[in-house]
Amino acid sequence: MSRSPVSVSDARRRVLCERCTVADRPLSRLRGLLGRSELPPGEGLLLRPSPSIHTWFMRFPIDALFLDRDLCVLAVRRELRPWRMAWQKGARAVLELSAGEAQMRNIRPGDRLVLDAGGGDDGR
Repeated sequence: MSRSPVSVSDARRRVLCERCTVADRPLSRLRGLLGRSELPPGEGLLLRPSPSIHTWFMRFPIDALFLDRDLCVLAVRRELRPWRMAWQKGARAVLELSAGEAQMRNIRPGDRLVLDAGGGDDGR
């Protein structure tokens, strides 16, 4: 997992995920959200690189945002239930959010995301 959580916003600086963990190593991507009983609102997991995900052995549904190499949203899979698989052609990363977050925060294909480490850095 990454050093410390980051926040995720869009190009208009709307915060979309207040506390996002980055899984950018093979073992952290493999583990993902397994073993957790929930993903609280405002939290997320960014898997990169990753063109696909599965929800095997998970206990709760999630929203999955498939992102290209520039963190532009290619597709949104809402309410992905346990024991499912999802992928998106051209995806290089997946942001997993609690079920309903994508709709509540009005995240749509075409939105460009920005990672913010917190110290005023806008992730660029």
